[in-house]
Amino acid sequence: MGEPGEIRKLDEVVVNRIAAGEVIQRPANALKELLENSLDAKSTNIFVNLKNGGLKLLQIQDNGTGIRKEDLPIVCERFTTSKLSKFEDLTTISTFGFRGEALASISHVAHLTIVTKTSNNQCAFKAQYVDGQLKGPIKPCASNQGTQITVEDLFYNVPMRSKVLKSPTEEFVKIANVVGKYAIHNPSVGFVLKRQGETVSDIKTNANSSYVDNIRAIYGDSIAKEVFEIEHEDDILKFKMHGFITNVNYSTKKQVFILFINNRLVDSTALKKAVEQEYSIHLPSGGHPFVYLSLTLDPKNVDVNVHPTKHEVHFLHEDEIIESARKAVEAKLLGANRSRVFYTQDIEKYRWNVEHVLYPAIKKHLKPPKKLANDKSITNLIGLPTLYRVFERC
Repeated sequence: MGEPGEIRKLDEVVVNRIAAGEVIQRPANALKELLENSLDAKSTNIFVNLKNGGLKLLQIQDNGTGIRKEDLPIVCERFTTSKLSKFEDLTTISTFGFRGEALASISHVAHLTIVTKTSNNQCAFKAQYVDGQLKGPIKPCASNQGTQITVEDLFYNVPMRSKVLKSPTEEFVKIANVVGKYAIHNPSVGFVLKRQGETVSDIKTNANSSYVDNIRAIYGDSIAKEVFEIEHEDDILKFKMHGFITNVNYSTKKQVFILFINNRLVDSTALKKAVEQEYSIHLPSGGHPFVYLSLTLDPKNVDVNVHPTKHEVHFLHEDEIIESARKAVEAKLLGANRSRVFYTQDIEKYRWNVEHVLYPAIKKHLKPPKKLANDKSITNLIGLPTLYRVFERC
């Protein structure tokens, strides 16, 4: 047997790049972190610009509160944050970011530039970063209030990561998917996604639009016209649910399932499966719905610190909450389906009455006053289509 290898402490740069690879796995991860920073900064307009699917250029500009000049020297160091001061704060956390790793991680695998202006500053300031450290002096510049973050040459120093990523087109699709979901969940915020060099935006929503407006802008009118609102509150389990789901008339081969928990975009395989099974009762084989759900739980019952990407969360009473949510979807679908059946039955009954009772009676018995007969307001009722229209106005 050979001698055991020497245990050595990894160089800090190596440690940080390994950690960065866990947080920033692809351009869409970087964008999600930056989007959440913009939302935490109370932005009402967010503009995203891309080149080569975000691998060559990923730029996000907002009109939020900005970053203080005094904080720029350390803003890209690991574990620097304005959102958390002690571990216990995790039980009441209401912001997206809290670990102080996003900007640090990006700076370890890309060239990062920040231009920012607060309401207290007369000018903006520009800073560049490499491996978490400020590169050169902070320079004054012209810019509007808010923050612009430019990420260039993502994974330039991690060639293996670049090789395993999909094509720029596929990376763009993943980015558009993230932007679209946040746009739907935040109708009070305007979002624009545009590829550099293109004249037309790929995604554009206006601030203070409606949920359905944004669903239409992102997924099209075929879905928007088939969705209805769902609201549910469980006082025992202490959670609320709000969202928009398609009725049983809509079915597509590709499922769209959007889930936010406490305003955080997350995955829940169990909830997705439960909702999918509920729809399978109503939809044809192979058909899928559009589902957007937003759950609000007590922050102390949610563990957001499960995974570096924060995409997975655990929460108390998970099985019971999922079952409660499923029942709410079930009740909504059954109610909508029942209304549709009743409506169809009513239409047929109404059509029969018009055709076999009202129309013959008018033709046979109605003798309008001379004045009405002269202006033909009654005597023109010579066909069923016209009579239907009159009857609908009654």
